[in-house]
Amino acid sequence: MYLAEQKIGKQTHYFIRESVKDGCFFRSRDLFCLGTNPASYIIYPGGNAFYIDDVVEDRLSDLGVRANQDDLEDIFWPFLNPRIRRLVDALKEKARARRKKVREKPKQDDVIRAQVSDFDKRRVHYFRFGGVEHNSIYRMPVALYRWAFEKSRDEIEQRFLNMERCLNPSEPKNYTFAIFDLERFFTESWARQVPQGLDQDKMEKHFLEEICRLDEDASFCSRNKKRACLHEHLIRYVIMFFDHDYAPDSFLEDYIRDFIDARRAWRAPPNKRSVSLEEASAIFGVKKDALKTMTKRGLLRLYRRVAKKMHPDTGGTNEAFVQLTEAYHELLRIKEGRPKWTRKQ
Repeated sequence: MYLAEQKIGKQTHYFIRESVKDGCFFRSRDLFCLGTNPASYIIYPGGNAFYIDDVVEDRLSDLGVRANQDDLEDIFWPFLNPRIRRLVDALKEKARARRKKVREKPKQDDVIRAQVSDFDKRRVHYFRFGGVEHNSIYRMPVALYRWAFEKSRDEIEQRFLNMERCLNPSEPKNYTFAIFDLERFFTESWARQVPQGLDQDKMEKHFLEEICRLDEDASFCSRNKKRACLHEHLIRYVIMFFDHDYAPDSFLEDYIRDFIDARRAWRAPPNKRSVSLEEASAIFGVKKDALKTMTKRGLLRLYRRVAKKMHPDTGGTNEAFVQLTEAYHELLRIKEGRPKWTRKQ
C-alpha cells in the first residue's frame, strides 16, 4: 500500500493505492479515497495518542486487503499533528530498526537490476549523488533502487514526486538534462557542466524524442494500448524542461579559481626596512631633535597633516605615501620604547 496524490480540477486528492501484478506488468488500483484532507481520518483521543479511523481499515478489509497499524500510520504520517509527529518520530525509528529485514539472495540482485528501468536509475542516482555520469548507473548499488522492484509505475512515480519537491527552484531544467541523459547527444567535453552553452534547438529535439520514446515504452508505462496524449507522469518533465531555465553557471568561475590556485605559490612577506631618523626627518620635513621630543599625539597630528599633501588622491605619489606611513610607524615604535633607531648604511 502507498499514498498517492492526484490533481482533480484545481484541488489535490489523496488515495490509498496498492500495486498488483497483471500479467507481466504491475498496475495500481485505488483502495480508498481520502479526499482533499486525509487528516480528517486521524483520531486524537487525548495526550499524544492517535489512531486511524476504523472506517479506513474496514474498507480495506472489505477489499480483501489486510492492513496493520504500522502501514496505515506510514500512509497518514505526513498529515499527523506536527507536535505529536516530533514526539513519536524517535519511537518509530527504533521500531523500524527492530523490524526483521529480509536479505535478498544475490541472484535476485540481477533480476532487480534488469527490471528497474535506466530512467529510474538515473533519477535515483541524481538524488543520491547529485548528478549522473556516463555508465555510473550500472555501477550503482542495487540497494539504492531495490524499493522500485515489483512496483507499479504509479507507486514509483509517487515516490519520485516527493523526492522532486526537494529540488531548488533553479534546478528542474538541469535535472531533466541529467535524467534523460541528453549529454550523450553532444560531443563537447563540457556538455555536462555547461548545458546552456549547447545548441538548444538540438537539445529540445532530442528531449522530445526521449519523452516520446519513454511514453511508447510498454515496460515503463505498463500499458498495452496507445494513448492519444502523453503519460500523466511524463507531463511534469515537459513543464520542468520548457518552463524553467538552467541554474546559474559557476563552471567558468570554478575553472578560473582552480587555474589560479594551481599556480599560486606561497611567498614569505618581505622584511620591512627600518627607516632611519635622518630619513624620517627628511620625509616629515622637520628637524631630528623635534621628532625626538615630539609626543605621540603630536606625531599623529604631524602625520595627518603631511599625509593630506602626500596622499595619491590629493596629488601625491603612492611611493611617497608608503614611505611616510613606514616612517610614522617607526617613530611610533621608538616612542613606545621598542626597537632602537637604525642608522642608514
